[in-house]
Amino acid sequence: MPLSPLDIHNKEFSRRLRGYDEDEVNEFLDQVIKDYESLIRENKEIQNQMLSLQERLNHFSNIEETLSKTIIVAQEAADEVRNNAKKEAQLIIKEAEKNADRIVNDSLNKSRKVALEVEELKKQASIYRARFRTLVEAQLELLSQDGWETLDSSSRDSERELLRG
Repeated sequence: MPLSPLDIHNKEFSRRLRGYDEDEVNEFLDQVIKDYESLIRENKEIQNQMLSLQERLNHFSNIEETLSKTIIVAQEAADEVRNNAKKEAQLIIKEAEKNADRIVNDSLNKSRKVALEVEELKKQASIYRARFRTLVEAQLELLSQDGWETLDSSSRDSERELLRG
């Protein structure tokens, strides 16, 4: 067990002939007590400072550990968000490609139908023109026949008789 200032103060030395001067020894012991008390106080202050610094160090170590964990969690979350965004982008692209294919196929089908309708209309127009030409030619042939002249003269005769009578 270490000495205390009280132990030093209460220390009694045996007396001998031709011993040390008691007043000098007491003065020296008083000085040792003061210095020893001062060192003990200083030691306690240093220990208190050390405890305080150790607490701060522990606090900062906890903060550092928490920040490290937070950074790791944030990185994992960012990676997850990035991966989800890539997956979503791929799904959007696939959906857009499907829609584009559907639109192209619909357009091709419509253009084929329109082309068929155009061909059908051309055929019908050609048939109509041929029939109309035939009708006009038949009418022209009727007009060029001799029978019209007789009709024309008989209608004049009928008009004259009506006027006479």
